[in-house]
Amino acid sequence: MSRLTDLPNVGKVLEQNLLAAGIITPEQLREVGVKEAFIRIKMQDPTACVQMLYGLAGAVEGIQDTLLPEDYKRTLREFHRSLSLIQR
Repeated sequence: MSRLTDLPNVGKVLEQNLLAAGIITPEQLREVGVKEAFIRIKMQDPTACVQMLYGLAGAVEGIQDTLLPEDYKRTLREFHRSLSLIQR
């Protein structure tokens, strides 16, 4: 079984956030998906930022977050912004 830290962009902090959110394997992360995983993390850590969202997306895609296509990043930013509006 592979570990979360085997994925690109997943260091100790993101790993701890994922574990706290009940996601313990790369397979679970892929099944849950980027947005649901981020929502779970955000519920545990309200300071979770858009960079963490990029990191999750890159991890699921198997690439560094800096290599995500700009249109995908834009979609992620809009999603992140929508969560901020809900919390107000």
